[in-house]
Amino acid sequence: MRLTTRGRFAVTAMIDVALHGDAGPVNLATISRRQQVSLSHLEQLFGKLRRHGLAASTRGPGGGYSLGRKAADISVADIIFAIDDADTTQKKGPPPAHGHPSRYATDELWASVNRCAVEFLDAITLQSLVDEQIARGVQPESKQDQRRAMSSSAKARPVHPDTPNSVFALGRMLRAKRS
Repeated sequence: MRLTTRGRFAVTAMIDVALHGDAGPVNLATISRRQQVSLSHLEQLFGKLRRHGLAASTRGPGGGYSLGRKAADISVADIIFAIDDADTTQKKGPPPAHGHPSRYATDELWASVNRCAVEFLDAITLQSLVDEQIARGVQPESKQDQRRAMSSSAKARPVHPDTPNSVFALGRMLRAKRS
């Protein structure tokens, strides 16, 4: 198991989906805005989470991602393993005949550390992390709040400069000031 920034982003995004998913599927653009993670990065992560059954996608208007299982049935270790590209199997067996015995001792040490990390992260459920967020005062957004936030950030507001945009408009402005 590798603990990486990708893993941290995946856990954070899954907390977001679990926290805000009661109102329906959560759009990745909304998660990107709330968590300050790039949309393309989230698309890659959720592709892997979906393939492992941790997230489910809904297409079309109002679509997005929801949890593939109950939050209480998803552990942090499940999320980390789903997005980890590396082979997570550990080598077992005696040291190679040409290897130094102290090298085998450190290999065993790191294998033990890895097992402890997996056991620890496997004991933490997504539901417990969501409950912590709620206890800290984080409130889920409704679908209407999400749409309002997306529409206000997506629309460019027209600029109305005080300066005229043509010679004719300048003449009208100057004539109006003289009157």
